[in-house]
Amino acid sequence: MTQEIIIAGFGGQGVLSMGKIMAYSGVMQDMEVSWMPSYGPEMRGGTANVTVILSNERISSPILQTFDTAIILNQQSMDKFEEKIKPGGTLIYDSNGIFNLPTRKDINIYHIPAAKEAGKIGNIKTFNMIVLGGFLKIFPIVEMDNVIKGLKKSLPERHHKLIPMNEEAIKRGLGVVETIQTV
Repeated sequence: MTQEIIIAGFGGQGVLSMGKIMAYSGVMQDMEVSWMPSYGPEMRGGTANVTVILSNERISSPILQTFDTAIILNQQSMDKFEEKIKPGGTLIYDSNGIFNLPTRKDINIYHIPAAKEAGKIGNIKTFNMIVLGGFLKIFPIVEMDNVIKGLKKSLPERHHKLIPMNEEAIKRGLGVVETIQTV
């Protein structure tokens, strides 16, 4: 089993950290893992994406042209990556800031209202963990215990007090996934 994922959005949305947590979670589960970030010099507000590969087999290359799954968090990323999803693959998106919804008919499409849910929680910084929870609902590729271990590994120790809040956000994400289309 191999899952080739692109997570794309604006810097500051937690794109890179979500990918890092996925990668660490895979490592904790003894999977082969690749984590390859890409971002502009402007960081917050600029575009950012990360490619994550989780596999039970050796990974031949971390460089991908197409993806099994795209997690899209802004319109620029939708425009750039929707066409790069393999037929039969999956697109996951948060509609906040996306004006042109996905149009492909040969992929699975899921909506996660993460910005709305983060607003309900009262902490927008939980946005990426809600998205991660939604992804894990669709693809339970790593176990929750390993996700928590991945959180501990990727967050600086001074932020470990936030782990329970992040865990709660992940669980919230598990419950808010909306299926738009399956093929």
